[in-house]
Amino acid sequence: MQKLWIDHVVWTRNYIVSAASGSEDQQITLARLLKNQQDIGDAVKPFYGDAAGNKLAELLKEHILLAGKLLDAVKGGHEAEAKKYDKEWHRNADDLAKLLSSANPYWSQKELQSMLYTHLQFVTDAVTARLKKDWPADVTAFDKGEAHIVKFADVLAKGLFQQFPQKFQ
Repeated sequence: MQKLWIDHVVWTRNYIVSAASGSEDQQITLARLLKNQQDIGDAVKPFYGDAAGNKLAELLKEHILLAGKLLDAVKGGHEAEAKKYDKEWHRNADDLAKLLSSANPYWSQKELQSMLYTHLQFVTDAVTARLKKDWPADVTAFDKGEAHIVKFADVLAKGLFQQFPQKFQ
């Protein structure tokens, strides 16, 4: 679980760097980032089935695509669009927390929502720092985001252990 979620923040950072600079690798980086979302969905299929894993992957892909739209709006100075995409991004986090908490009684919707909102803030901080060329703040946002996502992965793993102890013996 940690590897999947660390990949999430690493590939998100790679995409932010590519998109902010208009690099030629932007689309290939996005494709790899979206693959990671499917990998996360696939990881829960043995516990919750194909439909639930695919729904999780779909919501996570939406999470990424909304972040990309938000980054583009901020980069282009389109404040109204940025607010719209930020609102949709938080709604998506709500949907993710609801889906996950409905699958596992050990995953609190409120806790997951809070953790997802914190994740969104670290990504926002990284984008803001990168666009301002505030490299120390960019590094700090990434480091904090990575440490946070490890905690998030641990919450998910602990819930799986609690709900399915027989699968971990």
